[in-house]
Amino acid sequence: MSDIPSIAVAGRRIAADRPPYVIAELSANHNGRLDTALKIVEAAKACRADAVKIQTYRPDTITLDSDAEEFRIRGGLWDGRTLYELYEEAHTPWEWHAPLFEHARKLGITIFSSPFDRTAVDLLEDLDAPAYKIASFEAVDLPLIKYAASTGKPMIISTGMADAEEIQEAIDAARAGGCRELAILRCVSGYPAPASDYNLRTIPDMIERFGVVTGLSDHTLDNATAIASVALGASIVEKHFTLDRSGGGPDDSFSLEPAELAALCSGVRTAWEALGGVDYGRKSSEQGNVKFRRSLYFVKDMKAGDRVTADAVRSVRPGYGLPPKFLDSIVGKKLVRAVAANTPVAWEHIET
Repeated sequence: MSDIPSIAVAGRRIAADRPPYVIAELSANHNGRLDTALKIVEAAKACRADAVKIQTYRPDTITLDSDAEEFRIRGGLWDGRTLYELYEEAHTPWEWHAPLFEHARKLGITIFSSPFDRTAVDLLEDLDAPAYKIASFEAVDLPLIKYAASTGKPMIISTGMADAEEIQEAIDAARAGGCRELAILRCVSGYPAPASDYNLRTIPDMIERFGVVTGLSDHTLDNATAIASVALGASIVEKHFTLDRSGGGPDDSFSLEPAELAALCSGVRTAWEALGGVDYGRKSSEQGNVKFRRSLYFVKDMKAGDRVTADAVRSVRPGYGLPPKFLDSIVGKKLVRAVAANTPVAWEHIET
């Protein structure tokens, strides 16, 4: 199956013929505390996520410190705040990156990040980040995509708000920058987003149209959308992750808690296993139950030479007699030997 698109992150191959790759997005859920961020990494590992992802920016690398109306958020979770205020609270301090990477590597869970400018890429390169994720809002920043791609590392691009043309432009920029291992994520950039906005049937079209590994960045409030995406070909599932949804941080309210992340990791892998391949054969778990299928039984005592009547035979469980499809073939035929009621019908009883 070498024609299946794939990427490899820290030695883990990601493709449609492998179990889904689960990314726990730490985002702003550290709520300003390094010890909380470290505990989130530990919890992601305990929940059996494949990777934990952080975000690498400072407020001055992502926006301007302005009170102008266009820099102020209206509606939603962050209503009334300026972008600078929000990102000042939400950002992961750059001095935390080294201890976070060290802690994740010690625990044996992959860690990588979303860079938001060239200096963020440089910092992450110093930490030998194994991959880069481009956030949906940055999917139109083609110079950033090219710069991240120039590292030669695998890349994942989230496609929230991007139309098909913009997705292709982002892919082309990544390829032009030198990226050879690329994935894209179906995403709705609403926080939270309703499941009805996801239109998951787009995923197979993305796989066919763009020819790269495709997954889902899920901002819904439960796991149903993410698990359903696997049935449509999603090879990556990303969800925001927190220790406590009521923690009061910018992203806590739409993030999974540990028990939910553990259920997601289990659920997407079960869904993938259930897909299997095209197979009409009898399964191993069915073998013991074959004998309980319906079959034909004599329901009255009969002598040799009697003709089989419709009321002398019934289709019942268990399955030791002839299959019911032969009922019409034996009614009216003579018996070659006597049979007792409750005897399974066999061809050896019937005159041929």
